[in-house]
Amino acid sequence: MADDTPPDPAAGIRTEADLADPAYRQGLLALLGVLAYGELVGFLTIAQEAGFAPSTQDRVTAARIATQEFGHYERLAARIAELGGDPHKAMAPFVDAVDDWHRRAAPTDWSEALMKVYAGNSIANDFYREVSELVDPQTRELMLEVLEDSGQVEFAAGELRRAIAADERVAGRLALWGRRLIGEALSQAQRVAAENDDLMGLLVDTGSGYGLDLGGWMHMFTRLTDAHTARMEALGLSA
Repeated sequence: MADDTPPDPAAGIRTEADLADPAYRQGLLALLGVLAYGELVGFLTIAQEAGFAPSTQDRVTAARIATQEFGHYERLAARIAELGGDPHKAMAPFVDAVDDWHRRAAPTDWSEALMKVYAGNSIANDFYREVSELVDPQTRELMLEVLEDSGQVEFAAGELRRAIAADERVAGRLALWGRRLIGEALSQAQRVAAENDDLMGLLVDTGSGYGLDLGGWMHMFTRLTDAHTARMEALGLSA
């Protein structure tokens, strides 16, 4: 009689035992390295872009958000060290790509800085939440904790709605800026993965039984785009 039992739902799911696999560990260090550097640069850029804020109250809020980003970096760096890696070596391969994205996505005023937090940072966080499904439970828990919104998206959304309501011309400009952010973010995510063999080995299944196949990779980017569209529509903007 044929066995109609469905496949084990845990197949292809990483566990703590996988940390003994050198290839997985190297891929994990690469993933934590790019995420840690993203948080570190997030701290630096948000603190710098707070200079666009029109009031001291807004500057304090931006400074608080930046401080949270640095706290996230420290937790990720600690996890890298716990796994036997050097945080600076883990981050080094991704410096150029991440810095390049921030150069391309540099805001020119407070509204654009807010949109970068609301849309740009959210796209990156969505990506890392997706790939957190490909790592062991302890690392996944840490990733989800540092990616959890601490109120910055709600703050940015409220400020953006007020700016749009005060001047309808702002809407068109921010819609264009949002489209640029999604394009740059998705290109950067693919570039980062493609240029690092350890990270690609973690994210893409090349016969190991772990990671995404081509269809899964494409569907993930479709979900990222759909989530961005929903965020833009929530502001009354076209994506």
